[in-house]
Amino acid sequence: MFSKNKNNLVALLFGFFSPLAVAQVARLPVIVAAVEERTLNSDIQALGTLQANESAQLTSPISATISRIHFDDGQRVAAGEVLVELTNREQVAELEEARVALDDARRQLQRTRQLVDNKFVSAQELDGRQREFEVAQARLGAVEARLADRLIKAPFAGVLGLRQISIGTLLSPGMPVATLLDDSVMKLDFSIPETRMAQLRPGLGIIAVASAFPERSFIGSIVSLDNRVDPITRAIRVRAELDNEERLLRAGMLMSVSVASAPRQTLVIPEEALLPLGDKQFVMRIEGSSGALHAQSVRVAIGERLPGLVEITSGLALGERVVTHGGFRLVSGQPVLIKAEVAAGESVRPALNAAATP
Repeated sequence: MFSKNKNNLVALLFGFFSPLAVAQVARLPVIVAAVEERTLNSDIQALGTLQANESAQLTSPISATISRIHFDDGQRVAAGEVLVELTNREQVAELEEARVALDDARRQLQRTRQLVDNKFVSAQELDGRQREFEVAQARLGAVEARLADRLIKAPFAGVLGLRQISIGTLLSPGMPVATLLDDSVMKLDFSIPETRMAQLRPGLGIIAVASAFPERSFIGSIVSLDNRVDPITRAIRVRAELDNEERLLRAGMLMSVSVASAPRQTLVIPEEALLPLGDKQFVMRIEGSSGALHAQSVRVAIGERLPGLVEITSGLALGERVVTHGGFRLVSGQPVLIKAEVAAGESVRPALNAAATP
């Protein structure tokens, strides 16, 4: 007798039942719920960091001494505006020399053309004068380029940060002058779990709030999603843009982001039906015909959690029934007796009272 009971226990633990064993096992009372389909349109909450639409660390491409500074801390500048002048006496002299040489080469070229027209010199002489003129032009362009390198200009319109130089400073390539930011539009970068990635798309609206302006909401929209998911955090970076016409927002600020995800049809079950095992989730699904029902352990993938509900992304089909109460006492394949059935999100108290009634 002991051996027979032991065999039945082993069969229960591993989910393999002979018809005789199943018949000898008492049917456990359970409460079940059907898998339902619902429309979800829940907000996605995240934290993001602001950065300017464009950002540039101004520096000099050459080594030279600063002769003039044309900006103040925090000044707004236009694109192309001269901010810093470097010493350029030598280049100015070279520029004048190159202009004189070019004018002389132009006169020689014109005179040679007249002589060629009058058959006094050969066309070969004209070719030589043409080359001399083109060389003089190139030399003038090179001097103008070297002179332009001694002017630090704003590459775009924006606001300057704190000045980090003074007149007389010897600038070296890479030495910072100031930071220029285009803050007309601000970029807001934040991360969301990869499970919510399919709910986002460019153009979706967001609402952001900064602790500096707790009563002010900033409206923007998503412009792009990163091309990869972080393999460590399993999150993807999202970039949104916020209009900053009033220039209230500044780069580096932390903002709370709320994204209204796109409405979607999805399957849900009561949260009580989940049976976690490590990082995996299982449910007890009801199978079999009426009068011969049993519970079958099924692994499921879950999505968003809602109050009392959980989204099922795979593992179950619409209309299937799962055990919501009594599942922890079951093993896969065990016969069950359905005492009550509740709808997803419905209070189970009446059903629990009914199940407790003999």
